[in-house]
Amino acid sequence: MRIAMALPYAGSAFRETAARLVDYERAGVDRVTVREAYGWDAVSQLGYLAAVTERMEIASGVIPLPTRTPTLIAMTAAGLDHVSGGRFVLGLGASGPQVVEGFHGVPYEAPVSRTREVVAICRAVWRRELLTHRGPHYRIPLTAEDGGSGLGKPLKLIDPPVRERIPVSLAAMGPRNVALAAEIAEGWEPIWFHPERAGRVWGDALAAGLGRRDRGLGRLDVVAPVHLAIGADAERHLATVRAHIALYAGGMGARGRNFYNDLMGRCGYAEAARRVQDLYLSGRKPEAAAAVPDELARAVSLVGTESEVRGRVLAFRDAGVTTLGVVPVAQGHAARLAAVERLRDIVGPGVS
Repeated sequence: MRIAMALPYAGSAFRETAARLVDYERAGVDRVTVREAYGWDAVSQLGYLAAVTERMEIASGVIPLPTRTPTLIAMTAAGLDHVSGGRFVLGLGASGPQVVEGFHGVPYEAPVSRTREVVAICRAVWRRELLTHRGPHYRIPLTAEDGGSGLGKPLKLIDPPVRERIPVSLAAMGPRNVALAAEIAEGWEPIWFHPERAGRVWGDALAAGLGRRDRGLGRLDVVAPVHLAIGADAERHLATVRAHIALYAGGMGARGRNFYNDLMGRCGYAEAARRVQDLYLSGRKPEAAAAVPDELARAVSLVGTESEVRGRVLAFRDAGVTTLGVVPVAQGHAARLAAVERLRDIVGPGVS
């Protein structure tokens, strides 16, 4: 198994975080992921990280695909792959209407079919083809019949990219999105991967997508995000896990349109999901966090004694996870670094 680590998407201490990232690279972290919500963009930070790291992959985690044109996404990925020496992974996600419409002011529609088109356009750009795409959502070049001036012509990327096949990883929760990720992407990034219930939540969708998968894509990289704390006193950090679940299941979406809340229900916690959302939306955030089932918090994290964490790692591995996307939650850099080093010993050598 490999180890990835996500940087926080909020906060002003980026240079300090980047300097400490070098320690994590030495400790065996295989990939660093920069998130993008509605704070700093991910791309500027990834360019900086490309300069201060040597071995680890750098990944967007994730770029909301409705916020940029497909061609710009492809150009950005090729540029980051260039400055990192072929170490970039393009993480894409559909995001949700709150961010896409509320912050970017563009319609949130047809996320599955748009994702398929964006990935196809990116790969054509990286192959340096004269770009011609006629899909239901994107028309390139834009002709007079499509509302353009009629002056556009097919172009290809000026510079040969480092790789003509940059890995694509799709963040997906719903069955159709998960099936798409398994079909067309090198990687899939779920949230709250519950090893014991992953089959019932995502099994059918994964099987459908894998059945249509091109063998040239290789094995699907399943990247499971997990909070990490190892030690006799680590259990207190489960409060952080519960708060994280409550934030998303309670606050990341409207009542009746919260993908995270739906996922919590599909995992078998529908009643708890409703209570978490009710409490969170009424402003009772600590109570919402306390309402997250302890069983769920433990299942989707690596928090506990070394023996307990070792058991959970085996559970994730047996459920098909190939990369653990860790969020160390111990207090202080030294303690967090030590937790990552211990996890590296547990999972074995990484992939250089």
